[in-house]
Amino acid sequence: MRRRFGQVLRIGIAPGELALATSGRWGGPGEVLETCPLAEGPGLEPILLGLRTLLDSGDYAGWPAAVVVADDLARLWQVNPPLTAARVADLEAAAALRFHHLYGDAPANWAISADWDARRPFLAAGLPRALTAMLAQAAQDRKLVLVEVAPHFVVAWNRWQRAVRAGSWFGVVHDGVLTVGATAGRRVTTVRAAAIPPQAGHDWLAAHLAREALRLNLATPEAIAVCGAAPASWQRADADLACTVLGAADEHRGALALALAGVPA
Repeated sequence: MRRRFGQVLRIGIAPGELALATSGRWGGPGEVLETCPLAEGPGLEPILLGLRTLLDSGDYAGWPAAVVVADDLARLWQVNPPLTAARVADLEAAAALRFHHLYGDAPANWAISADWDARRPFLAAGLPRALTAMLAQAAQDRKLVLVEVAPHFVVAWNRWQRAVRAGSWFGVVHDGVLTVGATAGRRVTTVRAAAIPPQAGHDWLAAHLAREALRLNLATPEAIAVCGAAPASWQRADADLACTVLGAADEHRGALALALAGVPA
């Protein structure tokens, strides 16, 4: 496939499936290229084989590539900065310690990034180092320029945050799961995910957010902005909770929705 100026190759990685798409770097609709179911197998081998299948389907040498990884394969957690934090290294140590406490895994096995902040709680994200190393090697082998590798929620927030009004929480709907980010000012501080029951309407959404706020010891939000395949019934003008659906209704599912998640609005 011949590259056109300003285009980005987008790869979605979901459990059991990969997808390939393109989009303009500065806006415009995405173009679906191909999806690939993953074979069963141990570890990351199925993803590696699927990537080879997708990338061998065209000539993508020299393309910039952005990879969006399903939140199931990532870790997202809140970090409270130490009172004595003076360097980024102090914040990195706090994130690693919190990660180990929450998940029981060695932080060294994960590529951890965050919007580091010594003054207030911040959100950290981790991807398995084995996965990021595999993606880097695949990009090198196919002469791609790897410009981004990030979890779905992070990519969605980066795309839509300017459209989320101050005080509103942010949500991502993907394959029957609602991932909610509680906010403080213009920042996401913590993330929670829950399966959406069948026929869940606005009343369920309001009750769910109230429960999450109680668990997090936060005030119940008065508004939430969501992207993805959100039920139309979540938007009700007469309700105490205002729900705004960002963007057009998303008909894509699985890895394809991930591949297109970072397409500029």
